[in-house]
Amino acid sequence: MPNPPTASRPARFRGRKALMAVASAMLSLSALASAAQAQSTAAPKAAPSGPPPGIRIVAVVEGDVITNGDVESRTRLFAMSTGLPMASEVLTRLKPQIVNQLVDERLRIQAVRDHKIVVADKDIGAAIRDIEQRNNMPPGGLRAKLAAAGISQRTLVDQIRAQLGWNQVLRALIADKLVVSDTEIDEQLRLRGQRPNEQEYRMGEIFIPIDNPAHTADAQRFAETVIKELRAGAPFPLVAAQFSQTQSALEGGERGWIQTNQMDTEVAALVNSMPIGAISNPIKVAGGFTIVTLQGKRSQGAELGTAITLRQLFFPFSSPLNPQAPTDQQRKTLESARAASAGAHDCAQMEQMAKTVAGAAQRPDPGEVRLEGLNPPPFRQMIASLPIGKASQPLIANDGVAVVMVCSREQKRMATLSRQDIQRQIANDRVDLLSRQMLRDLHRGANISLRGSGA
Repeated sequence: MPNPPTASRPARFRGRKALMAVASAMLSLSALASAAQAQSTAAPKAAPSGPPPGIRIVAVVEGDVITNGDVESRTRLFAMSTGLPMASEVLTRLKPQIVNQLVDERLRIQAVRDHKIVVADKDIGAAIRDIEQRNNMPPGGLRAKLAAAGISQRTLVDQIRAQLGWNQVLRALIADKLVVSDTEIDEQLRLRGQRPNEQEYRMGEIFIPIDNPAHTADAQRFAETVIKELRAGAPFPLVAAQFSQTQSALEGGERGWIQTNQMDTEVAALVNSMPIGAISNPIKVAGGFTIVTLQGKRSQGAELGTAITLRQLFFPFSSPLNPQAPTDQQRKTLESARAASAGAHDCAQMEQMAKTVAGAAQRPDPGEVRLEGLNPPPFRQMIASLPIGKASQPLIANDGVAVVMVCSREQKRMATLSRQDIQRQIANDRVDLLSRQMLRDLHRGANISLRGSGA
């Protein structure tokens, strides 16, 4: 998976990363309060105390118990995520693979504990908001959907906590290898330059691992069931977020624009013949099965895009924002941002104002930005429609308020990938490789007892 969701990192306004951080968290104070209220209203009622009737242990992983209730909750979560009615016999066929996934999840959680890593609640909240945005849900929409389906929020929270914590474990273990040198990036750019018309593919993926050859048939049946629901209309990003076992999972399985030499050879052999929007059959690759969707094709360097230049101001909060109880400093900061928005009439003024904002280490000019690459979609739409030379309304993030202005907007042939894109791809490939190796090692060394399918 690429880096943890932007909103989970400190949103200091430094160039493009900061621009995206504010974009991810862009909400007004009243909207944030409404979202919090909606989430609170949508929360399911607390379960009654005491074990539910019919509780049964289906697996024990190094002393951690998985019950038939855990399996049932995860199965219902999958059924909910498809948005489609699913026959009980289909759900029953899914349960063996869901047990295997829960075993993997317990192993990851144990590794997180062993490395003394704590996943903050705010990071889990940011991941949930990101899933909602990728699936065009309103703030709190995913929690409300869980409640309506009678699924405990803990089912989703535990899964996300394991994903985020595992990602932190992996990145801590190979921190030195995640520093991608300029020489490595230059070499990738050189190789790409030797293939100026190379075809590129925008891909989404769901990777289903096989950590024990005895589970191959279960994994394939699971993949086939997932594919059937995807082809019937289940949202790929939501299904990927729940079931893909790669670093791209929490980004909806999105891999971005890649060339065939960056794919598994089995995927590369298939992708050129796939039509846009197609969902592949299960593809057997090293370590498991992968499901891919083709979101777009292009020739390297031949695609037209919208290049924009911006100027930005960031007014920091002295403490994290509580949307329901903003502090006096936060209210005053918002007023300062509103005044700047009303008083800035060109990009030169924005640059001058940036020098006067107390406590903000910031770059007013993030460099040229591709409009089509901005997320979430509401932020991209706002930037697309903002008149040149007109400051935006204040955009509120967890740690401050931003104001942006579009200085230019131009259609041009775009470079295929930025240096940052290449750096991220190299780092993520290294993390994915370690993830597969480490999970295999954990399986070999763990005491795992399977006692049933979870039905």
